[in-house]
Amino acid sequence: MRKLIAGMKISADGKTEGPEGYADWVDAWSDDYGLTPQVDACVLGAGMYPGYEQYWTTIQNEPDKPHPLSGRVPTPAEIEWARFAAQTPHYVLSSTLTSARWPQTSFLREPEEIAALKQQPGKNIYLMGGAHITASFIDAGLVDELRLIVYPLIAGEGKALFATTERRRGLELRKVQQLSDGRVSLIYGIG
Repeated sequence: MRKLIAGMKISADGKTEGPEGYADWVDAWSDDYGLTPQVDACVLGAGMYPGYEQYWTTIQNEPDKPHPLSGRVPTPAEIEWARFAAQTPHYVLSSTLTSARWPQTSFLREPEEIAALKQQPGKNIYLMGGAHITASFIDAGLVDELRLIVYPLIAGEGKALFATTERRRGLELRKVQQLSDGRVSLIYGIG
């Protein structure tokens, strides 16, 4: 069975977004989790998907120009992820969205459809959600592994990763790795 792997970049106090509504401490949104060779599908929530599609389409179409949102020229890793994302099936959990610019995008209406997707042949599936969809999928028992990159800062106000979690869950630490700039990569199995 395929695993559903969630990846999030958080502050040391567990925030996925600051008070401005985004993680201003993250310099790049490339695959820092090492998932690209391990996955062949991505799952997102309806709230994240439109901006995600726009962000990565811009990098794919103009890899040598400053990105309008960041003001920076994309990194080689971001260009690589933009190419990967354009070719990889994306599943969007939404009760309202019905169309996408990317031809590899499908819409799922119920979280139970994720369980069916995990039963299909293929590599693992990357859950790139926001805090709400990640917490709700963990509560539903759908997430098999949680990969966190913890940034060395206290964000204070903002959206907490597990603010909407309804019940206690045990985690099994599988790997810890110190990254550059004081960041730490943590990989947990979810029990």
